[in-house]
Amino acid sequence: MVAQSLQDPEGFWAAAAESVHWYKRWDRVLDDRNVPFYRWFTGGVVNTCHNAVDRHVDSGRADQAALIYDSPVTDTIRTLTYRELRDKTAAFAGALAALGVGKGDRVLIYMPMVPQAIVAMLGCARLGAVHSVVFGGFAANELAVRIDDARPKVIVSASCGIEVSRIISYKPLLDQAIELATHKPDNCIILQRAMEGAELTAGRDLDWKAVMDAATPHDCVPVAATDPLYILYTSGTTGEPKGIVRDNGGHIVALNWTMKNIYDVDPGDVYWAASDIGWVVGHSYIVYGPLFHGNTTILFEGKPVGTPDAGAFWRVISQHNVKAMFTAPTAFRAIKKEDPDAALIGKYDLSGFKTLFLAGERTDPDTLEWAEKHLGVPVIDHWWQTETAWSICANCMGIEPLPVKPGSAAQAAPGMDVRVVDDSNREVQRGDIGALVVKLPLPPGTLPTLWNADDRFVETYYSEFPGYYKTADAGYIDDDGYVFVMSRTDDIINVAGHRLSTGAMEEVLAAHPDVAECAVIGVADDLKGQLPLGFLVLRSGDTRAHDDIVVDVVKMVRGQIGPVAAFKTATIVNRLPKTRSGKILRGTMQAIADGREYKMPATIDDPEILDEIATALQSVGYAGG
Repeated sequence: MVAQSLQDPEGFWAAAAESVHWYKRWDRVLDDRNVPFYRWFTGGVVNTCHNAVDRHVDSGRADQAALIYDSPVTDTIRTLTYRELRDKTAAFAGALAALGVGKGDRVLIYMPMVPQAIVAMLGCARLGAVHSVVFGGFAANELAVRIDDARPKVIVSASCGIEVSRIISYKPLLDQAIELATHKPDNCIILQRAMEGAELTAGRDLDWKAVMDAATPHDCVPVAATDPLYILYTSGTTGEPKGIVRDNGGHIVALNWTMKNIYDVDPGDVYWAASDIGWVVGHSYIVYGPLFHGNTTILFEGKPVGTPDAGAFWRVISQHNVKAMFTAPTAFRAIKKEDPDAALIGKYDLSGFKTLFLAGERTDPDTLEWAEKHLGVPVIDHWWQTETAWSICANCMGIEPLPVKPGSAAQAAPGMDVRVVDDSNREVQRGDIGALVVKLPLPPGTLPTLWNADDRFVETYYSEFPGYYKTADAGYIDDDGYVFVMSRTDDIINVAGHRLSTGAMEEVLAAHPDVAECAVIGVADDLKGQLPLGFLVLRSGDTRAHDDIVVDVVKMVRGQIGPVAAFKTATIVNRLPKTRSGKILRGTMQAIADGREYKMPATIDDPEILDEIATALQSVGYAGG
């Protein structure tokens, strides 16, 4: 299948497209007349909402569960059938249309993990409007930047979100963002939650329930396959967010195809992506992919630990008979830290659970092996990005499962021609680290451009390595074709002329029995250019002397990577700074260590942790500025 997808991409994806509902079939499968602005299924006419909801109602799945809302933070479990989801989505589309929203207009969604957020996304898709979901609780100034870039006609939000035991008031943040923004929306629709109400601004703000009660249901609006479905903002190296654009036709075809071929679920199976709708995982695999395929999807408003304990995931899998789950490795590291022997698994029946998929950051072998040992199912690391919407590399469980190699995201998925090149855009030898790139054209579902930024699209992804998509990840491919994603390209450090992967060092640190989580950064050094510095979070209840653990890990890195790594220092911290999606903010830590100015990351989970990191750095002789 990989060979066919690369030798005859048009035939391969045309066959996959037969499973999709089209109002009008395409004129060209792949339109390559304006490289690198490839377009898939030009001339085709579709509707994303129809493929996600209406066609399942029409084909006999009306009474099947489409969405299970499981919210331990509000003690709520609620199921929506495909018919109920269609009816609510049609009503919300009608409410938006009554406010003047039509094909091509933008709607910004700033919501917690509640069913209404998915209804809002699908309602936009139903009208051919372009939605832009911003993670609920995002800082006002960052929200304002996105408002000015997307220029939404309507903003959909809620009075508040809930983070374990605290309430986050959304409405004051939204009001402040609108005040900061140059562009002003015509209206805001606000979902009033029971735990905290919000004050509505007269003449602008509308109550969700009131607009839904008054709404006239709206039919699906046919749109061009190449029309935009959504804009999803991701951090840019310049500090300005990049608006990743997703099309309609190629996105439906690719995501529908992945559900069976990569995740090995059939229509009717329960699939759970434990992520957030503010991230691409939430778009692709809480909302669109499972619904395109006729699965039951789970919307989880909770955390891997603390809602109420480290058995939260096992409870959800057991209670809802989840067949396949997808989450970030950091979630499993958190569970492993709190329940290192996985004692809580024994409380639940996981007999229906078949596969665990991990992505979002590199899965260290220790975490993968811990999950394999205690769950007794295949644990599959796969690699993809906001830009691609689905896997660049994967162990395709529905095609031909491969042996798992810890540390590898398996092999390139069909449609993805992955190569490793040096700074001169020459392919390197198997086993050598270089820049991971994907030979053009990218398959359907991947980004066609950036919102209102075609030049930046070319400069960011295609200028450095002509003929390839630049992933900005570094790694290598072994003799069996397995791809090892070691780090972002800016996480390759140069120690006395030796290019070394911090990811490889983290792999060694993570294998220490007392280490629950770790990170390695490169810090400036006058003699060697850079030196690696380790950060260690210990397992709960660990009583060993910290100095002894540091001596251990230094010896381990010297033994497994060699003296060339010059790994001499590590510091123990209570936690690591992360984004809300669980990615460790290594670049920010490096800036603090080097005493450089840095911009507070918009996605940081808890800004106060940076003071702890600065103190830890000072304790081992670094600036901590």
